[in-house]
Amino acid sequence: MEEFRSIFQALVEAIGNTYSGHFTVDLRAEQSHFCRFNGGRVRQNGRVKDGEVRLQLIDQERQISAQFPFTPIHERNLAIALAQLAQLRADLTNLAPSPYVIVPQDQGSTTREIKADLPPGDQVIEWILEPDLDFCGYYGAGAIAQAHGNSAGQFHWFSTENFILDYSIFAGGNYKERAVKANYSDRLWEHQQYMHQIDQAQAQLQKLTLPLHRLAPGEYRAYLAPAAIAEIIHLMARGASEAALQQKHSPLLPLQADKNLSPRFNLQENFDLGYVPQFNRQGEVSRSILPIIGSGKLVNTLVSGASALEYGRAANGADESEVWRSPQVLPGRLLENEVLAALGTGLYLSNLHYLNWSDLPTGRFTGMTRYACFWVEGGEIVAPIANLRFDDSIYRCFGDHLIDLTTTARFVPDVSTYGRRALGGVETPGILVEKLRFTL
Repeated sequence: MEEFRSIFQALVEAIGNTYSGHFTVDLRAEQSHFCRFNGGRVRQNGRVKDGEVRLQLIDQERQISAQFPFTPIHERNLAIALAQLAQLRADLTNLAPSPYVIVPQDQGSTTREIKADLPPGDQVIEWILEPDLDFCGYYGAGAIAQAHGNSAGQFHWFSTENFILDYSIFAGGNYKERAVKANYSDRLWEHQQYMHQIDQAQAQLQKLTLPLHRLAPGEYRAYLAPAAIAEIIHLMARGASEAALQQKHSPLLPLQADKNLSPRFNLQENFDLGYVPQFNRQGEVSRSILPIIGSGKLVNTLVSGASALEYGRAANGADESEVWRSPQVLPGRLLENEVLAALGTGLYLSNLHYLNWSDLPTGRFTGMTRYACFWVEGGEIVAPIANLRFDDSIYRCFGDHLIDLTTTARFVPDVSTYGRRALGGVETPGILVEKLRFTL
């Protein structure tokens, strides 16, 4: 991405030489290898080199922005940028002023480049399909960059190289609608680790061919694997937003009153993990580690520059949306190889989906079980379950009924490819709960 970096930096400087007012320029770019699989075969294979720029002007409490493609040709980028600049200047005066507009500042520039040892494309495809299974999913690998420059002279650059393999393996035969879903993401392909995941998936596939166990609505002891917990953490993403809390539109509102989660539950933003940039789209830099929930108590909120002005708080580098960007749930004391024994009799939930809030201010959420979810008796998986709908509260799941968290955490990547490969994800252990409420 070195080429993109120099071209983007030249674009920021050229805009600054043309426009004397306040502005910010942001870049999202990638150089990726994409491969899609279905039925254990390659269905699409290619490479993407793409980028997008957001140019924002700020003048007298007004701001306006436009987005346009970023190319490896500086002259083309500049021509588009200058045309957009002229249009934005003409439109800016028609906008209503806002007292919460952030004026760009130079608080220091940063550079972070994370390299990876990625295998050749042809080789990795052979490795992925080596098990010869009914395999469906995609592989995305390469470099992703985000950058920021502004009229105050600040410049941030972040680039990382990684791969994500997001896949499902289907049981086939009379059970073709039953599948195991997993993903493998890292900066170094460890084939032995991948094959170990496949072995685990095949063991679960064998269990999926057993007769379905249908459960009546009620409360059941349950273990939620990291992928299931990650879905809940994604749902909570804006919970610690200062604006959401001030506007009484957050599931964490009870934490500001007299409610706590379990003292075993700890959640923080950890930018040292290197999954996402530490700077936001205003150029502000977050703390390396920002505790959000510590020992079950709300210890920090996410405060953007706009919320800092509106609510009289100190900004802490949160983006304009005030969602957490690098969430990490800290591990507990439950060994992974003791999960089934500790569960005893209950539900082993590998994945959840269709999550939504059923009562946001009280932290109650709902969703469905998905893929490899099982009924466990005496510490042994005895049957797959028919899909269930749950409706429970984070104050029960992560609070009163939380028994323990596993000693190891797993990174569950954001596998979105809408528009471009996503950065980030959730690092979390699995969680054992005494009761989880199911309604259908």
